[in-house]
Amino acid sequence: MSREENLPPTFGAQVMGPEGTRFSLWAPSAHRVDVEIEGLVPVTMTHMGDGHFVGEAACGDGARYRFRTFLDDAPEGIAVPDPAARAQDGGIDGPSIVIDPSRHAWRHADWRGRPWQETVLYELHIGACGGLDGVRQHLPYLARLGVTAIELMPVAEFPGTRNWGYDGVLPYAVASSYGRPEDLKALIDEAHGLGLMVLLDVVYNHFGPDGNYLPRYAGSFFQQDRHTPWGPAIDFRHPMVRRFFIDNALMWLEEYRLDGLRFDAVHAIGERDFLLELAETLRNRTDGGRHVHLILENEHNDAGLLEEGRFTAQWNDDWHNVMHVLLTGEREGYYADFADNPTEGLTRCLSEGFIFQGQPTRGGHPRGTPSAHLPPTAFIVFLQNHDQIGNRALGERLTRLAEPGALQAATVLLLLSPMVPLLFMGEEWASNRPFLFFTDHREELARAVREGRRAEFAEFGAFQDPVMRESIPDPNAADTFEASRPDFDAQEEPSHAEWLTLVQHLLTIRQAEIVPRLDGASALGAEALGFDAVVARWCMNDDSHLVIAVNLGDRPVATSAFGVGRCLFETRDGVAVSAESGNLPARSAAVWLRPEPGDEELSA
Repeated sequence: MSREENLPPTFGAQVMGPEGTRFSLWAPSAHRVDVEIEGLVPVTMTHMGDGHFVGEAACGDGARYRFRTFLDDAPEGIAVPDPAARAQDGGIDGPSIVIDPSRHAWRHADWRGRPWQETVLYELHIGACGGLDGVRQHLPYLARLGVTAIELMPVAEFPGTRNWGYDGVLPYAVASSYGRPEDLKALIDEAHGLGLMVLLDVVYNHFGPDGNYLPRYAGSFFQQDRHTPWGPAIDFRHPMVRRFFIDNALMWLEEYRLDGLRFDAVHAIGERDFLLELAETLRNRTDGGRHVHLILENEHNDAGLLEEGRFTAQWNDDWHNVMHVLLTGEREGYYADFADNPTEGLTRCLSEGFIFQGQPTRGGHPRGTPSAHLPPTAFIVFLQNHDQIGNRALGERLTRLAEPGALQAATVLLLLSPMVPLLFMGEEWASNRPFLFFTDHREELARAVREGRRAEFAEFGAFQDPVMRESIPDPNAADTFEASRPDFDAQEEPSHAEWLTLVQHLLTIRQAEIVPRLDGASALGAEALGFDAVVARWCMNDDSHLVIAVNLGDRPVATSAFGVGRCLFETRDGVAVSAESGNLPARSAAVWLRPEPGDEELSA
């Protein structure tokens, strides 16, 4: 899809200058649309054909407005927010606000981003960190920590004042409970000044359950014959629907100067060709001198979407799931697909990227495509993220579930492998604070969400007792949100300070030793050393070999043929020497850089 510059904007309010603002709405189910601007006489918009309405009014930045859509079953009209509003006054129920994006004076307008291989992601929830201003206060700390990119959970306007962000209904608008559009720009600007990239999670696979008026006046936006867990599927077969979301992505990258986007759950988008069009358009439209990174979450493990010129990388849930099984022994839910011989699964991840490359899951459906040809940096790996913590009934972090020594060894693999690592807020100091699922819905919907969430866990052993299910926190309770705020003060406690020092040290090693050798690196293979121990090797771009040995178990395992190399890190004194001598201690890890390729094989 190419955007024709001579056309008026299809969505939203565009400040045209001193003469006023042009309003555009696609409302194919309406026979008339007015724009109602506070303090002005309503303007009846002109129908341009194909459901596209345009009108102009003598107003500018800060004007409050609504659209009134006149339908066959609503002759008096229905007042609705602008689906492409840049901001709302008072959330989804308030008026939309005209925003002039040119008003922000960028202090770091020459920022071009950072190459992908330098990326260390830090995922955070804006509301839990105190809003956009609260996140800004933590930016210097994050830069010192050694992360290079913060990944913001969705900012799109959602119901109420607290939400994960995946219930958004106005994808162009910055959630008013977080701050204003200029606050988000100020955060991005300040991050760039500190050398930090900023990426945003966007949701294009569904709208939230409250406040979505599009079905009333734009029925063509949805497929009535195809349903998702959130209702009728968005109809990406329609060119206007595609443009709505592609224009949204361009807004974030151009107006807000974000360094990249993470596209949530694209497996719920039925039209793969839309994803290809999306990537192609964003690549063609953004300044070629910038580093712009496009990230997928995709249960389909579609390696073809990660080819050069398309999407940059994918969250590798396979890596997380098999590591979680090894660290906790859990086998319920989706972990069942990874519970049989998880060490073999981990070796495949380290060697080839995905575990599932076409094999059937326990449900009998084939999943994934071959991925061994992709570079290690095409895969984002994590031990924890918002989903993997928050989708647990009690929101426990791995500090509550895993043995500390094993978790430390796993963190070494996370931060020093050539795959791109992601940390979730608080993970760097081994926070014990839960991250729970939280919402702020109206009572009827709140009750349905509460009951539905508890029903989800009825098949899990720990919650088959109805009394235990009642202990699952109510997502709509304010206390659930408050309990999920990261405990930054805990960093001062000795055990947490020690873990924070470990993470900072590992990230220093990564930037000094791993990152300069990443562009062009490739996997050489991985082998099991025992039930829960592996050794993996990569050829770096200077022909050195990176070797990582990890034992997550409670017994030492035999090793051989590690070769001579420089030890970059060991979890405790003597681990590397012991491994080189034929024995990798329990719950330990060591990392070597061998300056010459060598011919010997890694074996147990």
